[in-house]
Amino acid sequence: MSTAKHILKRVLMMLAGYLVAVLVGLIAIVVFYVALSSLPNAPEYFGAMSMTPVALLLVPPLGMFVYFLAIVVTGLQALIFALIAEFFSLRNFLMHMFLGAAAAAGGFALIGQPDSLADIDPERWADIGIIAAAGLVAGLVYWLIAGRDAGFRRPLSER
Repeated sequence: MSTAKHILKRVLMMLAGYLVAVLVGLIAIVVFYVALSSLPNAPEYFGAMSMTPVALLLVPPLGMFVYFLAIVVTGLQALIFALIAEFFSLRNFLMHMFLGAAAAAGGFALIGQPDSLADIDPERWADIGIIAAAGLVAGLVYWLIAGRDAGFRRPLSER
């Protein structure tokens, strides 16, 4: 019975970690765009991102839609990465950060797929980098919540 409780606890920690990490990742995206909009030669739409948090606060259903969309496009790859980390008890924070960046960039690629890598605009590469950097932050948050104690097998001290 205690093994089942441990696995249930791990699954709930994975879910809580993922939901919080997606929220923090979305906040990180806005922070990165606002910070980068002050750089010279930044694309014009970077400045428009500074108004996004205000719009999401004034129209809560829009904010929930963005949050739900982020969960839909990153959920499968994040689940696969989390299950691998749990099965093999992988607790390295760098691994969780890089997997978070991969999940975020993969989710971004699902939204608008170009025909080939040559068709991607330079501004789109900047967007991919920003999304991946936000995924790094989200991966760190996930590690802080659920990744530090990853592993479906109970530690020897709990047995």
